[in-house]
Amino acid sequence: MAIVYIAGAARTPVAQVNGTLSLFSATELGAAAIQGAVARSGIPLELPSHVYMGHVLQAGTGQSPAKQAAIQAGLLATIEAIPINKVCASGLKAVSLAA
Repeated sequence: MAIVYIAGAARTPVAQVNGTLSLFSATELGAAAIQGAVARSGIPLELPSHVYMGHVLQAGTGQSPAKQAAIQAGLLATIEAIPINKVCASGLKAVSLAA
């Protein structure tokens, strides 16, 4: 059995509809969260092998927003990125699946 580590976790801020964060796409916000988690972990960008990303509303974001966010964050294009779509429970479900 392989030893697996959860290197970090992050979330985007809660904001008002049509507020300041509406200038950014969901994948751009996800990329910022991934960059923050990786930076806090202290590991190099090429080390993570998986991204589990909770996403409340995927409509309009294109194919695999988790993969888009991971690549925009600077992770390798070969990374396995898993989008979790469980509405308000997406973040917690992502953590439980990663564990």
